[in-house]
Amino acid sequence: MITLKQLEGLYWIGQLGTFERAAARLNTTQSAISKRIQELELDTGVTLFDRSQRNAVMTEKGEQLLALAEEMLALRQRAASIARQDDVPARLLRLGVTELSALTWLPRFIFALRAAHPNVVIETEVDLGRNLHDRLTEGQLDVIIVPDAFASPHVTSLHLARVRNVWMGSPKLVGAPRRVSIEELTEHTILVQGNRSGTGLWVANWLQSEAAVVRRQFSSDSLIALLGMTVAGLGVTYLPLLCFEPLVAEGKLAIIPTEPELPDIPYVVSYRKDLPNAFAARVAELARESCDFSRQLQS
Repeated sequence: MITLKQLEGLYWIGQLGTFERAAARLNTTQSAISKRIQELELDTGVTLFDRSQRNAVMTEKGEQLLALAEEMLALRQRAASIARQDDVPARLLRLGVTELSALTWLPRFIFALRAAHPNVVIETEVDLGRNLHDRLTEGQLDVIIVPDAFASPHVTSLHLARVRNVWMGSPKLVGAPRRVSIEELTEHTILVQGNRSGTGLWVANWLQSEAAVVRRQFSSDSLIALLGMTVAGLGVTYLPLLCFEPLVAEGKLAIIPTEPELPDIPYVVSYRKDLPNAFAARVAELARESCDFSRQLQS
């Protein structure tokens, strides 16, 4: 008799690519997943995987059954959603955000999540955009908030905001404010985020499009580290204007107007398309309502 557990195993192998990843997603062992697939093959009389190669590859019949498995699991999700409407059990939300969101509106967002879903258990991971996107596509995170720099056919992304970035440096380093060319800007050491940062990718592409020749560069994965080095006068960097404008008012940073200006960085909230996921969609809408990159440490 075909069971939902068997179909679930097949589904996650299809989504994640390996028996090992499917086992990790379902909190079980690889041998248990293999057993489910073997039983499913016996129950259907169909060979689901070609095991003649080093890595098992899904057969054409396996692909057909995978499509049916997706439909069955979607129906189960809908039934579970109806059952939860009156009595919602505790559920886990694995949320990934970049450093800028953590510095600004993450606390406010968590308050909104808890108010709307009192039984939610939130695990938050702060990392670079590429790392978060990879963990989302591998099924290790449920929802992420990142710059719109990563694409995947398996991910739904909703626009949140556009964040204005400007070049900044220590007043002692850059002197009186004046508009400078990109060539003049690159006479300074350029402090940048790495290529696993969504904002870092946007700015790197912009510099390349402007044919900028960066003579001296220092890369860090940490926004706070770049901020500290900029305040100390070790170089110039790009920072969100509204969030760090108070440091300009305090005289710790100076804005460096450039011609042309930096592009605004679009931010999105993303979740997987795996199954009809009403909860992830509600989380995304709450993110849109809570999103505010203009001030630090909001509550």
